[in-house]
Amino acid sequence: MPDTALQAAEATRPPPTRRSRPSRTHGARSLASPLLRRILLVNALPVALLAAALLYLGDYERGLVDAAVSGLRIQAQIYAGAIGESATTVENPEAPSINADLARPLLRRIVEPTPEAQARLFGPGGVLIADSRVLPGPGGTVVTEPLPAPQPPRGLLGRLAKQAHDAAVALLVRGSAYPTIPDGADWMPDLATAFPRIAEGDAPPVLRRTADGRLVISVAVPVSRNRRTVGAIVLTREAHEVDAALFQVRMTILATVALALVVTVGMSVYLAATIARPVRRLARAAERMREGRGRSRSVPRDLVARRDEIGELADALDESATALWARMDAIERFAADVAHEIKNPLTSIRSAIETLRRLDDPERQQRLLSIISEDVQRLDRLISDISDASRVDAELSRTPTEPVDLGPILATLAELHEATRGEGEPRIVVDAPSEGLTVRAVEGRLVQVLRNLIANAVSFSPPNGIIRLIGRQGGGIVEIAVEDEGPGIPEARLEHVFERFYSERPRGEKFGSHSGLGLSISRQIIEALRGTITAENRRGADGRVLGARFVVRLPAA
Repeated sequence: MPDTALQAAEATRPPPTRRSRPSRTHGARSLASPLLRRILLVNALPVALLAAALLYLGDYERGLVDAAVSGLRIQAQIYAGAIGESATTVENPEAPSINADLARPLLRRIVEPTPEAQARLFGPGGVLIADSRVLPGPGGTVVTEPLPAPQPPRGLLGRLAKQAHDAAVALLVRGSAYPTIPDGADWMPDLATAFPRIAEGDAPPVLRRTADGRLVISVAVPVSRNRRTVGAIVLTREAHEVDAALFQVRMTILATVALALVVTVGMSVYLAATIARPVRRLARAAERMREGRGRSRSVPRDLVARRDEIGELADALDESATALWARMDAIERFAADVAHEIKNPLTSIRSAIETLRRLDDPERQQRLLSIISEDVQRLDRLISDISDASRVDAELSRTPTEPVDLGPILATLAELHEATRGEGEPRIVVDAPSEGLTVRAVEGRLVQVLRNLIANAVSFSPPNGIIRLIGRQGGGIVEIAVEDEGPGIPEARLEHVFERFYSERPRGEKFGSHSGLGLSISRQIIEALRGTITAENRRGADGRVLGARFVVRLPAA
């Protein structure tokens, strides 16, 4: 009979209200897809511009530094040649030496045209002979002339540009490629231990940055006379032209990035008009369908008519909604038809009971009547539960959810149980806040779930046992637990208890008192409300089972 009723339900299903379109997904993965082209363009263009600028900057910086080092080395070689020819003594041609009295003023004069440079003259073994920044003072004192301070940018625009440059460098360049000179430290590197390499002419340059970010370059070249090394010159200069050139290039990068951002914002507005807004409209249509306010023509027609991926999504959503509603209506009709077909014979059975009471054997009459009556009650209860289970999804999809506070509901259910509790039946203890456990649900169905769980706990609880209703909220989830002190659930059956018609009843309970659909309907309701329901055993410290626990979790409102 169920098969016949199902076939009848399928036969009476109304035909689709519109003709299905051919599939438009054959080109969804192609590079010619309009949506894919827009996404690639928006994401790749700014990144490509920025990456190209940074790669170019790295090569440009290395070229500038190499040129500055080469120029400074040539300048140091000129100074070394002048010192070697004009400030050395050749009394012993085999062992020429530097005349300190001649070298000091000569070193200051040749370095003077380069105010941002400092030169030091070392003798054999790295002994300092002269420093271009050390000047004789009055009364024979020695005055060290500091290197010039960096010049700040001119004007408000220049200062703003410098601040933007520094922020961009700090963001894009993680750390400096050169070591930093601490505040108050000597700019000149300590090359005393490197004198043998300097004498051989292969000492590498030293590149460092000051605490305020200026690039400082030092080179060391030997001082020779008659092809004999008599000392070394270490020349240090601030490479402001490198920093200035890098500043200009980085400002160009900032301008390029700003332009890319403007283009990205403009294209994002365009994408919002062509993708984001239609998607939001589709989301609103889906929400209306979920709340039961969109049985037909829920998706805007202009979205369905689009010839891109949004149109495909809208078309699929519209067809899915139509098919879903048709299927739910068919299931609802099928459940109603089955209940009707089964309940019809019940009238005849009840009439037969009245007839059987006129039999001559009273004992047989009463026994037969008792059996038939019990079967009728069981069928009636089973039919009611099946009908209720078949209507849950359809009812929840049609009924809009609303905020429901579970605190007062738990307290009310506990009071009702205490008011009707018989002798020896378990007591209910509520461990939950009086308010604040708010979820979005259909209140009647949620109360049905809680009553099912409480009834299940009562049937398994020992005489005068305790049932605990625990309510908690945390992490955006409201959790309700129903705990009993019964024998628990077999570990292998923790999931099976939610299956339809599964029944795991306590010993001594009358057969047929339960249809095995209570927990199945409860899970059906909770999952329709976007929650979960699980079963587990309570255990003591020794691992012994102390009872069963059913936990319901729902999103907090």
